Amino acid sequence: MQAATQGWLVLELTGSAERLGLVVALQFLPSLLFSIPAGVLSDRYSRRNLLFITQGGMAVLAFGMFALIVTGLVRYEQVLVFAFLYGLFNAMDLPVRQAFTVELAGKERYPGAIALNSFGFNTSRLVGPALAGLLIAGFGLSWSYLANALSFIPLIAVLFITPSNKPQPQHNGVVEDALEGLRFVWGHPLVRQVVVLVGLTSLLGMNFQTIVPSYARLELGLDAQGFGFLMSAVGLGSIVAALVQAIASRARPMRAVLGSMILGASLITLALPLPTLWVAVVLGIGGLGMITTMLNSNTTVQLIAPDRIRGRVMSVYSMVLLGSGPLGAYLSGLLIDALGARWGVAVMGLLTLMAALVMIRFPWPKVLAPTPAPKVEPPPPTPQVASD
Repeated sequence: MQAATQGWLVLELTGSAERLGLVVALQFLPSLLFSIPAGVLSDRYSRRNLLFITQGGMAVLAFGMFALIVTGLVRYEQVLVFAFLYGLFNAMDLPVRQAFTVELAGKERYPGAIALNSFGFNTSRLVGPALAGLLIAGFGLSWSYLANALSFIPLIAVLFITPSNKPQPQHNGVVEDALEGLRFVWGHPLVRQVVVLVGLTSLLGMNFQTIVPSYARLELGLDAQGFGFLMSAVGLGSIVAALVQAIASRARPMRAVLGSMILGASLITLALPLPTLWVAVVLGIGGLGMITTMLNSNTTVQLIAPDRIRGRVMSVYSMVLLGSGPLGAYLSGLLIDALGARWGVAVMGLLTLMAALVMIRFPWPKVLAPTPAPKVEPPPPTPQVASD
């Protein structure tokens, strides 16, 4: 709800897709700057306690934006600051939360756990924008921020009753710890391929926070409810992809590349003068492609990463995934302002498809099964040496 409302709020304040792209860029910029330090902290300190800080900080920011809007004091510059600070907490939250998921579920259950987590997330993407559209039309923009702020309360309550992990002691310096995660990602061929694919797809195609509100308002002339309908279509496609992954309960790296191709093709299709219903269908297919790439990429990296450096490996993954968002969001906004919504989106889709076609030339395993925990064999008996 908050993500959808933020896009609509910026367009109401400025009427510019480029200004909206700048807001989205600032929200993802901290992921580029701070994800790797967050991964080091994740492997050094209690992940549960770190989540208290990140979730509490995001709740305070949401309450603050609610207060600015409801008092009529909100300005574009304040939205920029809010987006950056929110992104700062999110940059810490994402690698910690993903490592914490494996810690709770166990590595063998992780493919199903991440798919179920994505199902919950994308169900909110389906319901949230539609509900946000109704609230904006009926009561105003502030209610979405209030709903988001209140949503952190039960989550923080759950963290209180969740056992805290005991991190392994780290004997290296912070820089050496960070470099260890980077070396692993670059040195493992499949992990390196996945991270490059995710970076290119995020940069070029996963810019729905810029694309959908711009296309809805500037191309189709829709109101807030229509915009919420289109965002919900993206969420519906994402739910379908998450359900397929939950049933499969395995990482399929090849599907990550195919999902990126589907995403690119769907964005290219938006160059056609389609009615609103068909735009929603195409966006739903795009959401399916996006989440197919995300789930199979994430699960692949998590299954390969050693437990000892999981937080640092996922911080590199998060840095590439979200850190490429700022440039991608701003580039999307510039192209839409320069070429119009239809052709600007189509160019981003063409670039996404071309990137996937380049990446598919590398070897991609069809299935990656969870690695069972190694069995510890008892040491051989010490031979007895007869004394003289």
